[in-house]
Amino acid sequence: MKRILSFAALCALLLVGTSCAKSRIEQMQMAKDVTISCTPEVLEIIAGKIDATVSVVVPKGYFHPQATMDVLPVLVYQGGEQPGRLLQYQGDKVKDNYKPVSSKGETVTERLSFKYVPGCEKSHLELRATVRYKDQEYPVDPIKVADGCIATYQLANPDGIYVYKPDGYQPILYRTTEGRILYDVGSDKVNQDQFETNSMVNYKNSLEYLQTDERTTIKDTKIVAYTSPEGGKDYNESLSDKRAGTAQKAWDKVAGGLELNGVETESMGQDWEGFREAVAKSNIQDKDLILRVLSMYSDPAVRESEIRNLSQIYEEINKRVFPELRRARLVTSTEWRNYDDAELVERAEKNGLDRFDEPSILHLATISESAESKESLYKLAIERFNSDLARYNLAMLYLDQGRTSLGGAYLSKIKEPDADALNATGVVAMRNGDWQAADMCFWKAGNAEAAQNRIAMDILRGDYALAAKDAEGVKGVNAATAYILSGSLDKASAALEGVDGARADYARAVIAARQGKSDEARRLLAAAITADPALKKQADSDIEFAALAI
Repeated sequence: MKRILSFAALCALLLVGTSCAKSRIEQMQMAKDVTISCTPEVLEIIAGKIDATVSVVVPKGYFHPQATMDVLPVLVYQGGEQPGRLLQYQGDKVKDNYKPVSSKGETVTERLSFKYVPGCEKSHLELRATVRYKDQEYPVDPIKVADGCIATYQLANPDGIYVYKPDGYQPILYRTTEGRILYDVGSDKVNQDQFETNSMVNYKNSLEYLQTDERTTIKDTKIVAYTSPEGGKDYNESLSDKRAGTAQKAWDKVAGGLELNGVETESMGQDWEGFREAVAKSNIQDKDLILRVLSMYSDPAVRESEIRNLSQIYEEINKRVFPELRRARLVTSTEWRNYDDAELVERAEKNGLDRFDEPSILHLATISESAESKESLYKLAIERFNSDLARYNLAMLYLDQGRTSLGGAYLSKIKEPDADALNATGVVAMRNGDWQAADMCFWKAGNAEAAQNRIAMDILRGDYALAAKDAEGVKGVNAATAYILSGSLDKASAALEGVDGARADYARAVIAARQGKSDEARRLLAAAITADPALKKQADSDIEFAALAI
């Protein structure tokens, strides 16, 4: 930003070697114009700092050999000002330790840096100088050299992006109730004693209760018949079919008089999968050998032959495993309408939480309006169920409240952290300024929130090129901000496609303003402020909208 000093400014800056004020003014009038430039012309806040390079072209005969000059750069902003480092210069004949400026003329360049403080968004940089000559001081009027400051980096979320986990509470619970019929070897007959087993008695009682329960809808029943994996395949398939038929007649007897939906039968034949599970759960000696045979051979006949060859083991299988596989399962599926929010709260207030399961307690926390209540419920779920889901959501609550250390403590107690937990742990590290740990967590997490947080961290560190690289393929305000800061406005717009919210509209307004689309910028900014009135204060001091006269 170039500024040509006026006659009055030159009079103040030019030092001449006479003691006569009149001749000094005459020599000032003879001096050539002094050119001052600042890069950037509009200051910008990057990584918490405001850097600028100021260059002054000093013409020949301007700086008196016996004069000195103090120059104080000052960043003037709303609510205060921040002085920079004092710059001191001396003429050719001054014996001091200041920076010499030749009377023959030269260019003086200084790199300045200021720390960002709130209010710097609307500011300007000025130089305040004092000339000293023969024990006399001559103050110079402040010279404005740059406006500032661009604070668009603040669109990125410095607190990190994270999500709460769903509480797992289901409005409909899908359940089954089941009865079992066991058959004798090679038989499809349902013995009378099978109707008196605990399995069948409980099944019948369940059907009767479920039909009267107003919260339950009985959907369907499946009858699934099996044979144990002994004997020929064709024989067992035929036997399984017969058992399916007799099992359906047994179900008709059990469900007689009840208004139930139709029943579907299925014949499975030899139950090798049930055999595998039964052996794996048993304490049969050398069961690993049997499981190895099952993994080595897929042909049922070969499997049976190899197992029979293990004579001692086979006898034990025949006694302890096969009888449980000669069966038919009667499986009735139901839908149970869970308590709605009002009912759940009423039950909690009336009966307490002693009989509540984990999802119910977590859902109460979800719908609770009080942070204290949420905290108490999450802690109860941790105490009663050792719930990692509760630990995670409690940590998110603490992050919302700015209690970062406490949130990090609960995250560290999660036994097997998933992508959400790793991302949140990265947020804790980012807030604490531990960039390396945050980077590692975000890369490990690999989810959408972590991608946005990586971009925000790049921006906070002032590495806009890396931020734009990390923004490739990422949607959201952080990604759009990275592209705005790197000058890729089309990519910034694309990163906001499908993204809703006040900050997204604010970012769109910045893009429109930079593209010279003033009317569109005003419309988008108005929409952003309507959705989030707190953005009005930011917009009022945002130099991005200086030309909009908002």
